[in-house]
Amino acid sequence: MKHRLVLSIVNILALCIVVVAVSSYFIYHAQYIGLIIFLLGILCLASLIPFKVAIKSIWLDIVFGLIDNGILAIMAIFGGKFGGVLGAVIGGVVGNAVTDGIAGIFEGLVAENNGSGKTKDKRTLLGSAVGKMSGCLLGAGFVLIVANLFKL
Repeated sequence: MKHRLVLSIVNILALCIVVVAVSSYFIYHAQYIGLIIFLLGILCLASLIPFKVAIKSIWLDIVFGLIDNGILAIMAIFGGKFGGVLGAVIGGVVGNAVTDGIAGIFEGLVAENNGSGKTKDKRTLLGSAVGKMSGCLLGAGFVLIVANLFKL
């Protein structure tokens, strides 16, 4: 059990390093950054394969991340357009607070509709962390792909 915990934490930290390094490398390639971030979300999900974590068991975390960072990315884009760097920071900070609440609503709805209250919750440290991380990357990546298509 302790061995699995250590491997889970190593997996999460390695993903964090890869996400920061790869996104930093592509930061000045606006036409690719949305796709890169989306693919990093897929990489996070793929990292769960050796741990035999089913997507179904982390679906709540993915939904949370999709909505959370999807809306956050929209608010940061509009904040940046209207207020430059400071506007993007304010859009990101305010967007994060608002989207945590909104995403929590959806996560809760999915949990209730999936009958999570009736069965023992099988969520784990690894699944919750990587699920939210991948959902956040997928949501933000999708928004950035669309923003690039519309030249926002």
